[in-house]
Parts: sequence; C-alpha cells; structure tokens
Amino acid sequence: MKTYTETTLSDFQAWSGGKDTQEIILEHGKEKDFDYLMEELYPDGLSETQLNDILWFESDWLFENLGINLDEEE
Repeated sequence: MKTYTETTLSDFQAWSGGKDTQEIILEHGKEKDFDYLMEELYPDGLSETQLNDILWFESDWLFENLGINLDEEE
C-alpha cells in the first residue's frame, strides 16, 4: 500500500484506536489482505492520518472485509 511514502501495515506506526485495530489484523495474519484492500481503494495513496483514521474508525468494516470475526473468539 502507498502512503506518501510506501509502507505496509506491519511497518506503519499507528496511534490511538488505530493501533488496536492494527494489532488485531496482524494477529490474524491479514496484513497482506489489508495492504491489497488499501491499494485497491486508494490507488494514489493516502496520508498517514487517513490510514490511521481508517484503522480507528472503520474497524468493523475492515474486519468484515478481511474475514475477521471477533465474536467467534469470545
């Protein structure tokens, strides 16, 4: 995926609520799927703030698209 500099989810330094979502995606081994999804949706890249906001505020949508079901784990 591209930010203003090219990065991957595992290399991205998320903050606040974005960090929690990032950790869940990484724990489930879905970082490549996430990277592909972001490249598809944002072919011209996005800022670090935009990426963190997606992680923070769109976590339910991300988990659904990445096939992560947190309800099954409880």
